[in-house]
Amino acid sequence: MDTITSAVTPLRQRMLEDMRMRKFEPRTQEAYVRAVRKLAAYLHRPPDTATVDELRDFQLHLVDSGTSPVTLNATLGALESSRFSGAGWVFRLPSIAPADVSMSH
Repeated sequence: MDTITSAVTPLRQRMLEDMRMRKFEPRTQEAYVRAVRKLAAYLHRPPDTATVDELRDFQLHLVDSGTSPVTLNATLGALESSRFSGAGWVFRLPSIAPADVSMSH
């Protein structure tokens, strides 16, 4: 498995610096980098180029591939929390929760 500093792109370097400024714990930083790496692997391109539809597709991909609820929530939480001001990228994940269905007749 890659370390969080291998093959550091300018985008990842900015993300690491922003997390350091926010005093994220090392394990949190690793989890966030892992989540962004998963998204980049899914997209086959830099994660900051993802569209809202692609982020939704990524969520569905994680669900469909059998990702455990804990891992799913950790991954999506990391992406959702990766709103580093000035980093040049913001993830706004769409909700894929089922629509509210009324059971009344």
